[in-house]
This record gives sequence, structure tokens and C-alpha cells, in this order.
Amino acid sequence: MKMRVVFTKLSDLPINRKIIDLLTKNGITTLFPPQKDALQTGVLDGRNLVLAVPTSAGKTLIAEICMLRSILSGRGKALYLVPLRSLAFEKYHDFKKYEQLGIITAMSVGDFDISQEDLQNADILVLTTERADSLIRHDIDWLSELGIVVVDEIHLLNDPSRGPTLEMVLATIITANPHVQTVSLSATISNANELAVWLNADLVKSTWRPIPLREGVYYNGRLLFDDGTTRTIRGAPDDALANLVSDILDEEGQILVFVSSRRATVAAARLLTRRVRKYLSEESKSYLAQLARKIASGQSVPDTTRVLATLISQGTAFHHAGLSNQERILIETAFRANHLKVIVATPTLAAGVNLPARRVIIRDYRRYEANRGSLPIPILEYKQMSGRAGRPKYDSYGEAILIAKTERELDFLMEHYIHSEPEEITSKLASQKALRFHLLALIAGDLVSTSEDIQTLLSRTFFSSQFDQHAIASHISAALNFLEMGGLIHNDDVLSATKLGERTAKLYIDPESAILFRNVLFANPPLTDESVLHLICHTPDQPLCYLNSSETDDYGLYVEDHFDELLIPPPYDPADYRDFLREIKTSFVLLDWINEQTDRDITDRYNVGVGDIHRYVQTATWLLYSAAEISRLVASNDTVSFLQTLSERMRHGVRKELLELVRLKGIGRVRARMLYSHDIRTLSDLLTTDPVSLARIPTIGTSLAKSILEQVGVKVDVQSDVTTDDEDETPLLDQALLDEYDL
Repeated sequence: MKMRVVFTKLSDLPINRKIIDLLTKNGITTLFPPQKDALQTGVLDGRNLVLAVPTSAGKTLIAEICMLRSILSGRGKALYLVPLRSLAFEKYHDFKKYEQLGIITAMSVGDFDISQEDLQNADILVLTTERADSLIRHDIDWLSELGIVVVDEIHLLNDPSRGPTLEMVLATIITANPHVQTVSLSATISNANELAVWLNADLVKSTWRPIPLREGVYYNGRLLFDDGTTRTIRGAPDDALANLVSDILDEEGQILVFVSSRRATVAAARLLTRRVRKYLSEESKSYLAQLARKIASGQSVPDTTRVLATLISQGTAFHHAGLSNQERILIETAFRANHLKVIVATPTLAAGVNLPARRVIIRDYRRYEANRGSLPIPILEYKQMSGRAGRPKYDSYGEAILIAKTERELDFLMEHYIHSEPEEITSKLASQKALRFHLLALIAGDLVSTSEDIQTLLSRTFFSSQFDQHAIASHISAALNFLEMGGLIHNDDVLSATKLGERTAKLYIDPESAILFRNVLFANPPLTDESVLHLICHTPDQPLCYLNSSETDDYGLYVEDHFDELLIPPPYDPADYRDFLREIKTSFVLLDWINEQTDRDITDRYNVGVGDIHRYVQTATWLLYSAAEISRLVASNDTVSFLQTLSERMRHGVRKELLELVRLKGIGRVRARMLYSHDIRTLSDLLTTDPVSLARIPTIGTSLAKSILEQVGVKVDVQSDVTTDDEDETPLLDQALLDEYDL
């Protein structure tokens, strides 16, 4: 048996010296215990590894060393899979440091119908799981060139929305490239051994952390920790959250507070501001005041954004999916710089951003779920949040605190969350929706041609390792029957995709959406903006607004008044009808967007966040494009043209007359409307426009005027010192941050 060398420091590793020198230059010289254990498994020789250790215990460094070894040894390029765009940005910029070694890093999180050729030349590819799935559907050339695949946050196999895609991507890559190495990273999970067996990998599982974590429960003025120690917290016992925050601020620490809803983040952040401001240095006050002005600048800023800016100036912030990308990045940047002291967030922050704090407070351990009521959150979710406690290089310890209101609740929280193992991870590929989606891709991509081929490929999934083969065969049969009945595949002796099926797979939309578009648009019905936007919202792909009970009657009246204009009739079932009204409401949001309503108008009118608007718009833009593409197969040219135009209007948020102007670089909806109002309505109009007059139009200015004219072929030398304020299009971030995050 071959003896394995025990590596104790970075310089001992049998890797290219340039890698060691670069990592040493970045302050990495020693190895953590889990890293030493991982390197003893043979992972540097290409063995598969599942590394299940806490946050900040050094998982990513092991992955990076393995990627660099694969690249520099000629074994092949590296694919780094992440579940979220925010993580993709973070890892991409982390890996850019390896350009000093001549290693090229590329990232792609973009449109699903585009195969990016520049990825071909990269050594490290950072992709979201969905983007990787999309690229595989476009028959990418570099799949066989992969030497290693790193899967970050592999425990998200347990996520019903993301897990099935991750399973299928891994199974497809391993089937196409059996010799590829896999390194899978995760927080500590109960059944990590099952993942290791599935992936034919060695398992390193540890609870070691570079910063010790204490978990505890606050009750009646005291903290009871998992090690049996207690601590008295000053202040009135009924002001638990504020007291826990002040206690750590006294020690110059930072705090993350997790609550159950968006509304709760705002309320809690407001509550804490009076406690926080006195802990701010003069430098922090100046930084945060400037940051608040950036966020709140402009007349059309939503009220929620103004509230956020006010709170930031006081040292606190709220954080949830309703914020814009720029707002979230600004908040995270200020917190990392230790200017913001407290962030109150929904649990999405714990999964998507590496943002540690000395104390993590989980105020709400229950969450409301539709049709189920208020339920305790999973233990795995609690562990994900508590794992954020402890700032490397700043803190000597981290604390994760739950809050109890009664002794009985105290006992429950200690037993259920602190002294219990997280739930086991299970495959979510048994979902018919997920299985149809991925089977169509396999068939359309000629990766399988028989039911036996499908079973062989699925045998490489976690699904196959956890479910009975008879049950799997039944799931496959039901999914294939749906696809055949929907006209997406032929199921004769050989499985093959129809033209509709091929296009659906590459468009990366749900087969149900494609069937809906085909069935509705085939008849070439009269189309209006309103009817098409509702059609888009009726698909399973489009996220929908929340519907308050007070809004039900208003949208119900709209349905009654416009029944004959809708492309989809309302359902009879009350539960389905409520969802139908949510579709109507969301279509109103989209309609206001393409009619150039401001973010403030939309957020106030529909009680949604700016981040929600952008998410609805991004998905709707893609679905409109997809509907146009499917219409090419079944409908008239007029239908295709209408849908293409509506998709472009959705992308830019403009009325039809501005489409020509917004195609100019640097011209968005506000500037385009300003040009239009000054009688510049086409690109031809710009050919006869005086440069100085153009520069003096509000929101334009000298440098942009020069750029606009050069784009239409007019060479100018504008000497004016004209400057303008642009309330809607001025970036909320410094240009350096905009460039860094490709915003």
C-alpha cells in the first residue's frame, strides 16, 4: 500500500513553486487541520473528494490548489460551479489573482441561448449551475477538455429549484468525461458519506473552525451556551434584540441579524439605529453619509430606498432580495469595511454571500409558508446562518444566538437546533417538472436515444443512489409520456426531439411554457401588450408578485372587464384563481415598466422591491424572446415581429418610439426620453445635431455627447464644460466597483 505523505505547511506541497510563492504572497503559509486531512486523500493526484467542513475552514483553498495543479500539469481546465450569481462574481474576482501565473479566468452567468466562445480559451471557468446546463445543451467543445470540476455548496442538492439541475449537470459531465476529477465543497451535513459514495470520492468531514463558534439561546436577560456557560446581558429583558446588539458593539464587533420576512428586516433595522450610531467613528459617519447620499440621490428613488439610505447613515442596513444588485453590493462592501455595524437580513444572505460577523442573531426561527402556516426553519438553514459567526483576522470567537420567549421554547431551541445534526440531504430530481425539463435536454442534445440510455445516465445521479429503480423507471415513463403528448419528442424505437422540442431545450424554458406558447400563438390571435404580458406571466417560468387580500377585488374586476381580451381564460378553482390574479398583477408591473414608469412609481403602486422589478423584467424579457422564437415555428411573421419588439421594449423599459435611441451605448430609458423630448427621435436626427447643444440636454453632458455622435459616425471635438446631473442613470457605485462586478 502506498504511504501518503502528511503535509503540514504550504511549502511542503508537491505543486508548482509559482503557486506556492503566489499563495505565500497573499498571506497563506500554513494549512488548517481539515486542509491537511484533505491533502492526504490523494486529491492532488486526481482522486475525487467531498470536503464537508464549516465556513472559513479553508475549503476553497483546497479547490484552488487542485484546479491549478490540473491546469499546470496539463490534465485539463477547471470548471467551478456555484449556485448563485453573487458567488460567481465573488469567485471570479478571487481567481483573477492567478493571471500572474498566466492562468485565464472567465465567468458566465448570462443569457441561456448564447454559447460564449471566449470560454473556450479560459483555464478556469466560473459558471452558475444553470449556465453550465445551458452551455451543455449548446454542445460546447470544451467539455472533454475539463480536468476538474469543483462544486461549491453541493448541499444545495437539497434545494427543490436548484438541486435537480446540479445533479444533471454533474451526471452529464461525468458521463461525457469519465476521467474528470470532482471536488465537492459543503458545510457539515449529516449524510456526507452518501454524497461521497455517489461521487466515488474520499470524504473529509470536520467541525473544526479557525475561529471557535459558540451557539446559544438568549432568554430573560441571560445567554445559555452549548458548552454550559452563561452570560448576563444588560438591559430590559423584553428588549432582547437591541440588548444583544449593544453587547457586541461594546466589544467593537459586528452583527448579522436574521429575521423571517422583508418587512421584518426594515422594522428591526429601524429599531436598532438608536443603539448603533454612538458606536460609529467619525470616519465611518463620513463614509456612510456619502454612501447614503449616493443611494438616495434622484427624485424618482423609491421610498424604501430612502429609508435604507437613512438607516445606512446611522450604521445599520436591511438586506433582502427586493433590493437592487447595486444596493446589496454597496451594503456588503460597507459591512466588510467595518463601517456598517449591523445588517438585518432574510436567510438568503446566509446562502449567497461570504459576509461573516462576530455575532449572528437568529431572531426568527419560524417562517410562514403558503397553505402550511408558520413552521420552524430546517436545522440545515439554521446551521448555514450560524456558520457566518466569526470574522477571520478580526475575531477570536464567533457567536450564534437564538432568542426564546419562554423556558419551554428555550429547551426546544437548545435541543432542536443547537444539539442536533442537520437534516439529511435528499435528491429532488423525482419532481416531474424537473425530470421533464432535463430529459428533454438530453434527448434534444442527442445525449440519449432510448429509455435504457436515460436509465444509464440517471444511474450517475444522486437520485439513482437514493431511490428504488422501479420508482425511477416509473418517473421516467411519466415524463416521456408528457413530452410526447406535448409534441416535444418522438418516442418510437428511438427517442428524438421535434423542432419544437429542440428549440425549447436550447431556450432553457420549461416544456410547459413552450407548449403554452405553441397552443396559444398557433391560431395567430389578436395581440395586445396586456394580453401577451399576461400570457408570459401564466408560464411556470415567470416569478409572480405577492397578492394582498385587499387587491383581490380590483384585479378580479379587471378580469371581468377584459375577459374577451385575455389569451388565457380564468380558472374556476378558487386557489388557481388567486394565482391567476397574481399573474394579472405581475403583468401590470411589466406593463408599467415598458410604459416608462419609474422604479418609485412601480414599487409604491404594487408594493414590490426594485430587485423584484428587475427580476420580473429579466425573466419576462427572456420569455418574450422565447415566445418569438417558438412563434417562428408555428405562427405568422406579424406575431413574431410583435413579440420581438415587445421583448426589446421589456429589456430597455421603453415605449416603442424610443427603441432606436436606446440601442446607443450609454443611453437608457431616461436619457432616451430626454433626447426624444428635445426633438432627437432617430439616429438620423443626430447627424445634424450641434454637439454643444446635445451636451446641454439634461442628463447628457460633454463626454456622453461626444460618444453618442461618434457612434453614429460623426467625429467631433466637444470643448464645452457642460456637466449635468442624471437622477436615474447615475451609478450607485463608484466606477471601480461597477467595473469589478461588471454592472
